[in-house]
Parts: sequence; structure tokens; C-alpha cells
Amino acid sequence: MIMTKEAFFKPGRLSASDKASAIDYAARQIVAKENAQRDKKTERLRELREARDAELAAAAPDQAKKPARSRKK
Repeated sequence: MIMTKEAFFKPGRLSASDKASAIDYAARQIVAKENAQRDKKTERLRELREARDAELAAAAPDQAKKPARSRKK
């Protein structure tokens, strides 16, 4: 271990603006990471949903809808 002043004593205090900017930077990184994960998940789910819809459309024959009955009053 190199004997330096920093090894034995606490470093000087950070100014309030330096501390705030460090916290802001960390928070922005966390938010950006969460946004990227959410976008990736959304894209994956969209692809799965489109594949499922394509399967259902191909598997189900076109069924003609019956005309709606008129209600008696």
C-alpha cells in the first residue's frame, strides 16, 4: 500500500452542486437502463403477439357472421 494522504484521511467534502450532479447522473443512467429494458420487452412481446395472431388467423377458417336478430318490443 502506498502511503499517501488520501489513504489515511477522508477526502475533502464535495460541494452541494457536485454531489447533486453525481446523483442526477446516476439517476439518469438508471432510468435510461430501465427504459431500454422496457423497450426490449415491449418489442419481444409485440413479436410474440403478432406471431400468435398470425397462427390464429391461419388456423381459424373465415366464419360468416350471422345477421343480427331484431329485438321484439
